[in-house]
Amino acid sequence: MADAPRLRGVTCTAVEVPMRFVLGTSAATVRSAPLLLVDVLTEEGITGRAYVFCYRRSGARPIAALVEDAAQLVRGERIAPVEMAAKLQRRFAPVGVTGLARMALSVFDMALWDALAVAAGLPLAALLGAQPRAVRAYNSCGLGLMAPQAAADEAEKLLEGGFQAVKLRLGYATLAEDLAVTRAVRARLPDSVQLLVDYNQALSRVEALERGRSLQDGGNEWIEEPIRLDDLPGNAQVARELALPLQLGENFDGPKDLLRALQAEACDLVMPDVARIGGVTGWMQAAGVAEAHGIPMSSHLMPEVSAHLLAATPTCHWLEYVDWTDAIAQEPAPIVDGHWRIPQRPGTGLAWDPEKVARCRMA
Repeated sequence: MADAPRLRGVTCTAVEVPMRFVLGTSAATVRSAPLLLVDVLTEEGITGRAYVFCYRRSGARPIAALVEDAAQLVRGERIAPVEMAAKLQRRFAPVGVTGLARMALSVFDMALWDALAVAAGLPLAALLGAQPRAVRAYNSCGLGLMAPQAAADEAEKLLEGGFQAVKLRLGYATLAEDLAVTRAVRARLPDSVQLLVDYNQALSRVEALERGRSLQDGGNEWIEEPIRLDDLPGNAQVARELALPLQLGENFDGPKDLLRALQAEACDLVMPDVARIGGVTGWMQAAGVAEAHGIPMSSHLMPEVSAHLLAATPTCHWLEYVDWTDAIAQEPAPIVDGHWRIPQRPGTGLAWDPEKVARCRMA
């Protein structure tokens, strides 16, 4: 775009926000979310905003350094995210565009797209050629590993806002414990509410098949990451032998990982993380792959950006809702009838509240 704003630089701010519900998984117990806020600054005074979930506090500083390095490489150029992404992929190739580097380039890409949409005066979804609309969401706040009745109590709380699906983390020491929690939650939810179960790669192939068969008649919508993500033959076996749809994707490292999984028939559903798939640019490439294979595509975290992307995704399935940015945002997005309503504002609609950010800033 000849009239696109010109990149002046970036600022990065590390914060740690509290979680309303403790998130206990088979891998870890999480009580707060470390986030890196990225603001793209332009010569025209337009700001593009994005953030990335860093998983650990120690991740924020190296991701910030990589974002700043990337911005320096394209400083002074007119914002063209697709071209910039290709250029940065080449420049970062010697160190490998994976892991933290992938996350840094992804969040930078998201902020660039936000700046471009703000400059155009359009919601990001509209800039991508879609109609901004309400996107169906499931509540992913909480429902970690806990006692059956505690999980059932929490599941009821997660229905506030009209959600028609919630996610339950499994991976207890025994199948009996998995079933006890699942049945307690299922019994407390209305029949119309769908239950999604997530193992966070906790099981072996044999365990995945045994537990999956026990869960597939319980009214569950999908089984997520039962075994190691990189075991494509094993995932293909699980997908083939279970009637319960297998969901993968939050750890796909770029669109090629998604393509490899679909070529291996390793899953029935995909749910990329916008900060690992390559930002907006990588997501749209992945969405084309999913469409070509006829695979429903959901999102992982960062609903503020992901809602716009799902609106532009031909095989749009579910938006994963978390409320983590409520602690730092000027206007937390409301959930209405179980849907995330894309704000009719330019860009993604993200705006930080300076006082809230100051309270959550990492020391």
